[in-house]
Amino acid sequence: MRYLVTGGAGFVGSHAVLALLDAGHQVCVLDDLSTGHREAVPAAADFVQCDLADAAATEAAVGRGRWDGVLHFAALSLVGDSMRDPFHYLRRNYITALNLVEASVRAGVKKIVFSSTAALFGGEDREPPIPETALIDPGSPYGESKFFIERVLHWADQVYGVRSACLRYFNAAGADPQGRAGEDHRPETHLIPLTIDAALGRRPGLKLFGRDYPTRDGSCIRDYVHVTDLADAHVRALDMLDDRSVVYNIGNGLGYSNLEVVQSVERVSGRKVPWEWAERRAGDPAVLVADSTTLREQTGWTPRYAELDRIVETALRWREAHPQGYGA
Repeated sequence: MRYLVTGGAGFVGSHAVLALLDAGHQVCVLDDLSTGHREAVPAAADFVQCDLADAAATEAAVGRGRWDGVLHFAALSLVGDSMRDPFHYLRRNYITALNLVEASVRAGVKKIVFSSTAALFGGEDREPPIPETALIDPGSPYGESKFFIERVLHWADQVYGVRSACLRYFNAAGADPQGRAGEDHRPETHLIPLTIDAALGRRPGLKLFGRDYPTRDGSCIRDYVHVTDLADAHVRALDMLDDRSVVYNIGNGLGYSNLEVVQSVERVSGRKVPWEWAERRAGDPAVLVADSTTLREQTGWTPRYAELDRIVETALRWREAHPQGYGA
């Protein structure tokens, strides 16, 4: 099969490209490299530098050939930034996706897999685990922009018969177990790589926000899903789109606390992590854990790297091998 992957130079997108190539498919990556890295695109994949905000360029890129499906990862994705500049996030994520979906419809694409988010479920506490049927009430412009895109895909299905899979995942983490790809955000905002960098002495001491949550150790609990397992779910979702659209939550169903992440990094690295407690951040719910029952039952997906230490080990190995990230 031939697949087009937007944002394939980014963290999750690059791992999805590897999964598609490993399965024997042909892949073309579209990325504007605003946050992604050209070095993250495997040599076996074609690459087109394209800004999806440019409708004509998007039309030309999608029209390069026949595609058995499109996987859409490209997006602005920082919740905090979206609160500071909401209209930019709402406009950029919506317009780029709309341009892509329109071009895909005109090119005869019949399957789209969309990288959605658990941010659709808001910043308030929810009874875990969270199913797909939970109330959608985004707690940020970032989450709202992803919901806009889900609605675009709904109407692409209703009017044009384009089937879509909206994959609402929780906390992507880890790195390719073979060391071919890893996490390199600039700036980095995710807890596991920040904790690893603190352990390696590459950043100042870590701050854990909130020690008085109603959890087993007082810190927030999050559902970390290994990025390779996440990529596998995207590939499996393609097979579900022959005759219907689907929506899936993706997570381990296992919640790990902020403090447990620190402890895991210390175990795996053999180093102490410098850290301290800090005040809660506004909008941080105590527990976010996914109910992935529907995905598991319909696709046979199951996480292969569910244990926190295994997730941390792959992330640590990649960051040790790439002290300056990609291109170093």
